[in-house]
Amino acid sequence: MSRIGKEPITVPDGVKVSLGEGIFVAEGPKGKVSQKIIDRVQVTVDDGIIRVTRNGDAGPDRAMHGLMRALLANAVTGVSVGFSKTLEINGVGYKAEVEGSNVRFALGYSHPVNYTIPDGITVEVGKNNRLTVSGADRQQVGQVSAEIRSLRKPEPYKGKGIKYSDEVIRRKVGKAGVSV
Repeated sequence: MSRIGKEPITVPDGVKVSLGEGIFVAEGPKGKVSQKIIDRVQVTVDDGIIRVTRNGDAGPDRAMHGLMRALLANAVTGVSVGFSKTLEINGVGYKAEVEGSNVRFALGYSHPVNYTIPDGITVEVGKNNRLTVSGADRQQVGQVSAEIRSLRKPEPYKGKGIKYSDEVIRRKVGKAGVSV
């Protein structure tokens, strides 16, 4: 039995879950997340407890058991608490500002870079050029964060660019003066 898959998921107060036609839907104060249920597992909801069981003991069945349980747990956590990622912008003149449903970046290019914020995601720019990407869907929060980071990846010589707040950039020494 999968160590992750066999654990039940408790539904917190204020969260409503429903099953129907291969789709799991969780609604809560932070939003609504739907997840397609994989055919190799069975999902049951009773008395605020979600249980995931697998159909067989084949390798793919065992793999999907833990995966499906983790995806459903992320959906329930996302609609109740939410997920967020923090990014830092480093560099002289590098900055970001939110304008409606767009984020406008100045990243050292000859033109400003605009990024459209998808539905269900909020982006906040704090002081010291810190961006916070938050939302109910964990996958979508990670995807938006990765897309924003890819606008100007941090470079190894001066560390300029957009990086995750917990990311460590390995710095290179660069050229040394030639002594003759």
